[in-house]
Amino acid sequence: MKIIIVENELYLAQSIASKISLNGFEFEIHRSPKEAMETEGDVYLLSTNAPNQTLYSFIQKHKDKIIILMVNYINNDTVGEPIKLGAIDYILKPFRIEELFRKIEHYKEHQKLKQQVAFLNDYMESKFKSIDDASSQTITSNQSVIITNNQAISEKLAFDYANVNNLNLVFLTLQEGSWKHKLKQNENEIFYIDDFDSLKKAEKENILNELSKYNFILRSSSELETDYAKIEILAKNRMNYQSDILTIDEYIQHIILEFQGKYPDTELSKKLGMSRKSLWEKRKKYDLYKKK
Repeated sequence: MKIIIVENELYLAQSIASKISLNGFEFEIHRSPKEAMETEGDVYLLSTNAPNQTLYSFIQKHKDKIIILMVNYINNDTVGEPIKLGAIDYILKPFRIEELFRKIEHYKEHQKLKQQVAFLNDYMESKFKSIDDASSQTITSNQSVIITNNQAISEKLAFDYANVNNLNLVFLTLQEGSWKHKLKQNENEIFYIDDFDSLKKAEKENILNELSKYNFILRSSSELETDYAKIEILAKNRMNYQSDILTIDEYIQHIILEFQGKYPDTELSKKLGMSRKSLWEKRKKYDLYKKK
């Protein structure tokens, strides 16, 4: 990591530089923002003892970097306006070098997290770009159930809803025994809940009651009796959206949902290599009863 020190008090600049060097960082010293304008660094320690216009131009040019202001006093010229233009923080002179390093490490981590979030957002948008089954449907409530045989569609709807409403989307799988400990009441979060179909009927009812206290989006592949807002989407071809290998249970659920309107149970059970009784048991397990 390279740190650019912009300070007209040479003694202070050299003192900072010696301690930076001891901690294994590269550094450069410049006496003014104008002199340091074309430098390339990761962190800029910028003294505000410079004409405003030059100072502000420097900040705008390097605002994608970590800029920490070194100030003698706090007012709009030394802190307020520079922060608006892109400086990330300030430190009052005189200061302990440990405090400066703490700020640098904090903002390095902050910058890393921002980059990771940007990458994940781009990845999710790319992943869902080809999914158009849900294009005419949107979630309208902070407590919603999506009934679909396609996980990717429900994830897209949840992702879009969280983005539009500026909510943090938290994924919970009911297969994890610790999922209840992750639930918390936070108006800035919404939980996306999957693996609901793997539960027994009584467990499903208990969870639906428990969720009344939280923001949530729940996916189910079968019809539910609930007062929560519901969206129903049957994907024409779930397999087109499946990037991983289906489990046996997922495959059976898919085949039942996809072909139960085309074949009677006698023929459907033969195609699945099971008895009609076994097919009935699968329907009961997954709540995949035929609509009458």
